[in-house]
Amino acid sequence: MDSSLRFCLFVSFLLLFISCKAQVPYPSNGTNNEVVENDTTFVNLKDYSSDFVYDMKYATTDNFLKAKVYDCAECYLRLKTVVALIEANKEFIKKGYRIKLFDCYRPLDIQKRMWKIVSNPQYVADPAKGSIHNRGGAVDITLVDAYSKELDMGTPFDFFGEEASHGYTKLSEEVKNNRILLKSIMTANNFNSFDSEWWHYNLKSGLKDNVSNVKWDCD
Repeated sequence: MDSSLRFCLFVSFLLLFISCKAQVPYPSNGTNNEVVENDTTFVNLKDYSSDFVYDMKYATTDNFLKAKVYDCAECYLRLKTVVALIEANKEFIKKGYRIKLFDCYRPLDIQKRMWKIVSNPQYVADPAKGSIHNRGGAVDITLVDAYSKELDMGTPFDFFGEEASHGYTKLSEEVKNNRILLKSIMTANNFNSFDSEWWHYNLKSGLKDNVSNVKWDCD
């Protein structure tokens, strides 16, 4: 084989390699994290986007349990949930808003810890069955403006009353419009809303995944 033919084959191989690598989803922040190819793998949202705001309530005592149940504040989700969430957030950003997260994937051990504090399925999912939070397909969210101020949604996060439901209509026009904005963009990006909680959204395909107890390391 002459040198010119070897060179042509080398260039063809190199171009094919680059093309294949370009299709792998790297984290958007330029870090050297391991490439993830399986869309059901658990990943840290922060490794894929820096465009979100966080207030991870259950890593603090500022929640209805009045107890810290996470060891540290991180937002892990299945990769397919992260991809859909980033696409939704891009649309909010175009309108001058961003997603703020209150809760993400919840390991089953954490669900058991919550159930021990409040053993009432009206407020906490029974760990014997598990919830979509335990599957990595649910997020609890709101929207913030360019100044990181939360939009008025009519009730606080984790308010257990009819006022928090999507069907409640005795709200100001501002609140109604804010909820419609949140719901319309989330549902257009493959999420389902949860009737009684304006903040809760499930990835449509998330219910097909198994309940998990995968945990992350805290620094």
